Amino acid sequence: QVQLVESGGGLVQAGDSLRLACAASGLTFSSYTVGWFRQAPGKEHEFVAAISWSGRSTDYADFAKGRFTVSRDNAKNTAYLQMNSLKPEDTAVYYCAADGLRHFPVTLRDEYDNWGQGTQVTVSS
Repeated sequence: QVQLVESGGGLVQAGDSLRLACAASGLTFSSYTVGWFRQAPGKEHEFVAAISWSGRSTDYADFAKGRFTVSRDNAKNTAYLQMNSLKPEDTAVYYCAADGLRHFPVTLRDEYDNWGQGTQVTVSS
């Protein structure tokens, strides 16, 4: 049974940083692309970033470029999203997702079969 568990969310002030983690089990993690999405209240899921199964390739939404960094440690079955210079508009529930088809980039929600439960990030002004 595939399980993805996010952690690291919280309440921070504008300009602060957070590092989210996505711990995976029940899958061969090193064969899966990992994506990060977010959903703000009343809005659709929004692509944030993705990292290929090897970690060699990454992709970011425009709003994330220069502020967010996606990484992974396949030995620990964990992916990370480092978020710097956070803004109030970054407030959302952040989800990680995994896709095992070994293609990249993977930016559409429907391309991912496995999802975590999400972690809340709240940025105050």
